[in-house]
Amino acid sequence: MEFSTIEIEKAATILKLLGDKTRLTMVKMLDTNDYCVCEFVEIFKVSQPAISQHVRKLKDAGLVRETRRSQWVIYSLNKESDVLPFVQSLIDHLPKQDFKLQELEQQGLRISCE
Repeated sequence: MEFSTIEIEKAATILKLLGDKTRLTMVKMLDTNDYCVCEFVEIFKVSQPAISQHVRKLKDAGLVRETRRSQWVIYSLNKESDVLPFVQSLIDHLPKQDFKLQELEQQGLRISCE
C-alpha cells in the first residue's frame, strides 16, 4: 500500500508529537485508563500548565478528547481519531504504564471524579 504525501505528513506530525517522552507515556497510559490533569501532575511531577500544554497538543492532533465531570476535566483517547490505528500500532509495543496509576492509588492521590 502506498501512502500519499498528506498521510506521510500526518504520520511525521504524529511521530514528532509522540517523540516527547511525556506525551508518549500519556498516550500509553490513556490506552487503559482516563485521567485528570491533576493526576498527570502528580505522576509526572511537573506543573499543571506544562501538563495542560502536553494535553492540548494531543487534543489538537485529535488523539485525546476531554469530558467534563462537574469541576473535573477527564482526558481519554479519542477512539474515533483517524490516526489512532497508527498510534495504537506503536503503543502496543510499549510496556504497560498501569503501575503509575497504582502508585497514585497507594498514595491516596487517585482522583474520584464521580
